Amino acid sequence: MMPIFEPSNQQEAYEMTRAAFELSEAVKLPVLMRVTTRMAHSRAVVEVTENPRKQNEINRPEDVRTWILLPAFAKKRYVQLLAQQDDLMKASVESKYNFYRKGNNPERGVICTGIAYNYYMENAANCEERSVLKVAQYPLPVELIEKMVADGAKEILVMEEGQPVVEEMVRAIVPSTVEVKGRLTGDLPRMGELTPDSVGAALGVVVEPSYANAQNVMPRPPALCQGCGHRDVYDALNKVAAEYEDARIFGDIGCYTLGALPPFRSIDSCVDMGASITMAKGAADAGVHPSIAVIGDSTFTHSGMTGLLDAVNDNSRITIILSDNLTTAMTGGQDSAGTSKYEAICVALGVEPEHVRVVVPLPKNMEEITRILKEEIDYPGVSVIIPRRECIQTAARKAREARKAKENA
Repeated sequence: MMPIFEPSNQQEAYEMTRAAFELSEAVKLPVLMRVTTRMAHSRAVVEVTENPRKQNEINRPEDVRTWILLPAFAKKRYVQLLAQQDDLMKASVESKYNFYRKGNNPERGVICTGIAYNYYMENAANCEERSVLKVAQYPLPVELIEKMVADGAKEILVMEEGQPVVEEMVRAIVPSTVEVKGRLTGDLPRMGELTPDSVGAALGVVVEPSYANAQNVMPRPPALCQGCGHRDVYDALNKVAAEYEDARIFGDIGCYTLGALPPFRSIDSCVDMGASITMAKGAADAGVHPSIAVIGDSTFTHSGMTGLLDAVNDNSRITIILSDNLTTAMTGGQDSAGTSKYEAICVALGVEPEHVRVVVPLPKNMEEITRILKEEIDYPGVSVIIPRRECIQTAARKAREARKAKENA
C-alpha cells in the first residue's frame, strides 16, 4: 500500500530517485526504491540533470503525531492511508515509467516488471509481438492490466525478479478464463535471477548456447584476498579448534564471512550482523565449549557491542575474535567507527583488561596467536582477541594515492 519504483535500467534508477523524493513530499509517505541484484551489479553511462533538485528547507511536521508510533495515532493514520490509495493508483496508471502497448497478437500478453523488461526486449525481435505492459511504478496499475484483458488477452506471462508477488496479484485481478504464467507455473525458473535466456525460453525463442549455460565454464565463488589478515586468523582458529572435540565457531556479516568457504570452512553458523556474539553466548550457556565468535571491527560497532555487554553481565564462557582490518572493507573501505578504540570499548563494557589481547595476524606470528587463543579459550569467562592488520585493498589504495600525490607535488 506504499508507492514503489522499480527501475528497468540505470537511467531510470537515476531519474526515479528524484521522482521518489518528489512523490514522497507530495503524498507524505515513504517511497520504496526496489533495486534488484542485477540492477545493483550493473553500470552504464547516465545523463544527469542540469537542474539539481533544491535541498529542502528544515521544516517541522504539521502534526507531530504523524511521527509517533503509538497505536492510537497509527489507527488514525491508517484511515488516511486507505483514503490515499485511489490517488496512488492514479499516479501509477499515469506514470511515464509504466506503459501498455497492444501487440499484433493481443491474445498473448506479457507483464514485465523492472529489469525483466530489458530481457523481454532482447528477445522481442525473435518472437511474435505480444501485448506488453511494462511496470516500474507501483501500486500495480490495475487499469492497465484490465486494458490488456479487454484487448483480448487469454494468456499473460508475468516476468519479475524475486518472489512471484505480481504474478499472484495478477491472478486475483484477471478473470479465471485468462491463463497466468510465470514462476509459479514453471514457465520461468522458480528460483534465482531471470536471464535473457530463461525469458527467451518462456517466450518460445530458440535460445543459442551462451556463457550462462555453458558446461565448460566453472563458477568462481568469492574468496578472501591473498595476503588478507583474516586468512591467518582462520588458519590459527582451525588449528586450535581441531584440538577440541566440540568446538563451535560462530561467524558474522563481513568479508570475513568467506571463512565459511573452502579452503577454511571455519564457520559453523552465520545469521545477521552482531549475531556471532549472541549465538556464541547462547551456545556457551547451554554447555558448548569452546564457543568462539568471529566478528569484524565495523560490525562490532554496528551491532556487536550489545551482545558483548550481555555476555559480560552473565560472565559467559566465550572467546571473541574481533578481527580489525582498520576499515569497513566489504562495502568500499569507509572509515570504521571504532578504529583505535576497540580495546577501550571492550574494557568499558566490562571485559577484564588482561583478557583483551591484541595480535598481528601474520604467518610468522602463528605460534603466538595459537598460544593466546588456547589461553583465552581456557579462561572461564569473556575474553576478546583483536587480530589487527590493515586490509590489503585499503593499504594498496593508500599507497597509490601517496604515489600520485608525490608525483603531482
